[in-house]
Amino acid sequence: MKSVANFLFEVGMLQRTPRTGYQFLGSGRESVSEHVLRTVFIGYTLAKLEPDVDELQVLRLCLFHDLPEARTGDMNYVNKKYVRVDEEKAVNDLADTLSFGNEIASSLAEFNGQQTREALIARDADQIALILQLKECGDLGNKYSRQWIAYALKRLHTETGRKLADTIVETDSSDWWFEGKDDWWINAKE
Repeated sequence: MKSVANFLFEVGMLQRTPRTGYQFLGSGRESVSEHVLRTVFIGYTLAKLEPDVDELQVLRLCLFHDLPEARTGDMNYVNKKYVRVDEEKAVNDLADTLSFGNEIASSLAEFNGQQTREALIARDADQIALILQLKECGDLGNKYSRQWIAYALKRLHTETGRKLADTIVETDSSDWWFEGKDDWWINAKE
């Protein structure tokens, strides 16, 4: 059980590992753990919208996709130009300690291989999580977010992912709670 306890402590590192690209955007902030949580919800949603897909596998891929960053940190696109991260070693070092480590390693290989429908959906979920965060930053005034969104849109693989992303881009991020609430805001009752 010691290796399982260590694994769970390692997963906790994702809460303290910042996503580093936002330093270049100039606004926005989230941990890798926060990003993974949103990615899992997006993956679940995309799996519900896609026929004949292994929903559990999509969720597994979304859940594990950034797990190596507990060991490597988050490397944004600028960092990746100059620093080589040995993700394979990070994955192997983790997987070797767990009885279920092969499932984690296999899921990460599938995600990175981009060969299955489930992997493509999970990769879209990853990008859509970024698009949502960028849209929120843009709605709050970040003038660069649209440029970043344009690049993220080009990385989408599925038609469903592209349709969802297009809708996100056209939707104000506060509509879910603010749109059509004029009377409520005036006559709110406790």
